[in-house]
Amino acid sequence: MPDGEIQKLIITEETAKIRPFAVAAVLRNIKFTKDRYDSFIELQEKLHQNICRRRALVAIGTHDLDSLSGPFTYTAKRPSDIKFKPLNKTKEYTACELMNIYKTDNHLKHYLHIIENKPLYPVIYDSNGVILSMPPIINGDHSKITVNTKNVFIECTGTDFTKAKVVLDNIVTMFSEYCENQFTVEATEVVFPNGKSYTFPELSYRKEMVRADLINKKVGIRETPENLAKLLTRMCLKSEVIGDGNQIEVEIPPTRADVMHACDIIEDAAIAYGYNNIQMTLPKTYTIANQLPLNKFTELLRLDMAATGFTEVLTFALCSQEDIADKLGVDISATKAVHISNPKTAEFQVARTTLLPGLLKTLAANRKMPLPLKLFEISDVVIKDSSKDVGAKNYRHLCAVYYSKNPGFEIIHGLLDRIMQLLDVPPGEDKGGYVIRASEGSAFFPGRCAEIFARGQSIGKLGVLHPDVITKFELTMPCSSLEINIEPFL
Repeated sequence: MPDGEIQKLIITEETAKIRPFAVAAVLRNIKFTKDRYDSFIELQEKLHQNICRRRALVAIGTHDLDSLSGPFTYTAKRPSDIKFKPLNKTKEYTACELMNIYKTDNHLKHYLHIIENKPLYPVIYDSNGVILSMPPIINGDHSKITVNTKNVFIECTGTDFTKAKVVLDNIVTMFSEYCENQFTVEATEVVFPNGKSYTFPELSYRKEMVRADLINKKVGIRETPENLAKLLTRMCLKSEVIGDGNQIEVEIPPTRADVMHACDIIEDAAIAYGYNNIQMTLPKTYTIANQLPLNKFTELLRLDMAATGFTEVLTFALCSQEDIADKLGVDISATKAVHISNPKTAEFQVARTTLLPGLLKTLAANRKMPLPLKLFEISDVVIKDSSKDVGAKNYRHLCAVYYSKNPGFEIIHGLLDRIMQLLDVPPGEDKGGYVIRASEGSAFFPGRCAEIFARGQSIGKLGVLHPDVITKFELTMPCSSLEINIEPFL
């Protein structure tokens, strides 16, 4: 402003329910080139994706200040009452129309959900009623910045006040370099609904104390406090040795919002020292690494399974509800499956409770291969268990399938006998032996299913699969399967 007053942004109370915070600043007499301009836009995009959490926490708007007149008002209105010409469009639209237009826009459709179902949409006006932006969706075309823009008004609106301030600090510290007066930024007054006014950007510096011996100990080096202070200063953390000569006072600039704790400072010292320059040492504690018994047991079993002529497959630990329930003829509630709260695709809705669907899907994908197909997998399944602190438990299962023109029940039965032979479990009813008993299972052909008991407990089932199951997995030939829990044999 000509008379030396600073720009003002007034926040109204309507914003409280949707996007309550806003901060702003001005970059004066900036000199853009094509590269600088592209970099400016790209910086905003990068910030939007990470710290702004895809614009949900903070949305950035940058405007040509010379095309606007302050003071500015940040408020929230009904979608039908908001009408303006959005960026790169030739005519005006209401907010409702824009939402429909942007549903097919590959870039903007990902942000619509943030305000879509709210009764009021956030919007920023200047003193003449010109709309600057409708955060977090789109800026107005009237105030768009170009390579020829001299004065840039930056506003950040959001649901997280701290992150909004960090984002603003980052933009102005990085681009004030291109102002006529280098590294200067013009403050903006922001008036909150309670009447209190604050000046942004804060650009706050703070001091932290770190002991030199702590840095040396954590990183595993032996450097003097003076050298450590030099290393940290190289990392843009201005440092000096004070007090008893072991304390390092570190000044954290507004450009380093990532430094929250002494650990972050120690990490910076390690980076400046160079990870490759840290001497390798043997740990002081005497430890001998050993494979987890269950994994060692699994590896041994895998080798012997392969030796019997079966081919190992590795399938996804997540699957759809249909795979473990409907297709196997059970209700999803009976499976005790762990559900994913926000699955990306229908293929990954639940954690598997059985390995069988994975093997059957592998068969379906390899139908062109010569018969018979003999596959196996030894992996974890996940079952809900309220007695565990995480509410679920993993079990290591072994599953095998035989797929050919005949069901091959005797081959799967023979495989079970071979597995038991390897595990040193004799056939028979006694406590140490194993036995199979006629049983029923929704996935199996009636009268062709058996439950396996070993060492006095039920460990799984084997049998010929029901034709319904086979057709649901898009298979055409008979198939027999075996699935057991191998943990009791550890």
